[in-house]
Amino acid sequence: MKAAVVGHVEWIEFARVERVPTPGEIAHAEEYWEEAAGGGGVAAVQLAKLADQALLYTALGDDELGHLAKERLEAQGVHMHADFRDLPQRRGFTFIDSDGERTITTIHERYGPSGADELAWEELDRTDSVYFVSGDADAVRQARRARVLVATARSLDTLKEAGVELDVLVHSSDDANERYEPGQLDPEPKLVVATAGSKGGTWTSAERRTGSYHAAPLPGPVVATYGAGDSFAAALTYATGAGYSVDDALAVASQCAAAKVTGRPPFGGQLHASELAPPR
Repeated sequence: MKAAVVGHVEWIEFARVERVPTPGEIAHAEEYWEEAAGGGGVAAVQLAKLADQALLYTALGDDELGHLAKERLEAQGVHMHADFRDLPQRRGFTFIDSDGERTITTIHERYGPSGADELAWEELDRTDSVYFVSGDADAVRQARRARVLVATARSLDTLKEAGVELDVLVHSSDDANERYEPGQLDPEPKLVVATAGSKGGTWTSAERRTGSYHAAPLPGPVVATYGAGDSFAAALTYATGAGYSVDDALAVASQCAAAKVTGRPPFGGQLHASELAPPR
C-alpha cells in the first residue's frame, strides 16, 4: 500500500520539566532533545511504519535546519518531496511536563506546500490514501488525485477554498481551533470523525449515520501526548486507504494514538503494521 502526507514540518526542541514554569519562574529541564517533527512530519513517519511506502509533500526552509529536517525524515523511511523556500525553517519549543502534557511555542510562520510547486504530484495518481495537514488550496486539489483523501479541520479555511470532496475530515470536539460544524464545507465530507482524546470519539457519515469509538487502552505509562493526534489521523488514513470498515479503521487509529502517548516524541511509541491488533 502507498500513502502520503501533504503538510508542514517543524524543527522542535523538547524539554522535559516537572511542570511548565509560571511567569518569571526558572524551570530545570530533566531531559532535552531536538528533532524534525510538526504535524506533517509526525504523520508521515507514522505512515512509513504502517504502509509499504509513505511520501511527504512539504516546504522547508533553505537553511541548515531545513536540509537537516529532510535528512532526518528520510532516515525514518519517508520519501520526501520538498520545496526549499528562501525562508527560515519553522521551529518550535515544547515543554513536556510530569503528566506528559505538551506545551508548544512555534517560531517563524507556518508554510506548507503549494500545488504550484514542482513536487511530482503525479505520484498521487498511484497513491491509495493521502492525509492533508497544511498547504494551499491548490495543494488540496493535488491531494485529491489519490483514491482516498483525509484532512484535518485545522486547515478548514483552506479546505473551504479548495472545494473538493473529502473522504474523511478529522476534527476535535474539545479544541475550538479544530472544530467542524455541518455545512462549513461544500461538498460535505463523506465521513466526519470527532475526536475527544481519552474519551474516544464519534463519527457521522454524509448519509447522517452516526457511531462512536472507544479510546484504546494505553500499552504502558504516559510519556508525552505530543504527536498522538497526528498519529491517529495518519493511522486512520492508512486503514481507510486499505479498505477497513469505519469501525475497524477507527480502532486502528485509536491503537496508534494510545501507543504514541507511551513513547518519547516525536516518533517513539508509534506502531508498525505488524504490531496492530487484527481487525475484528
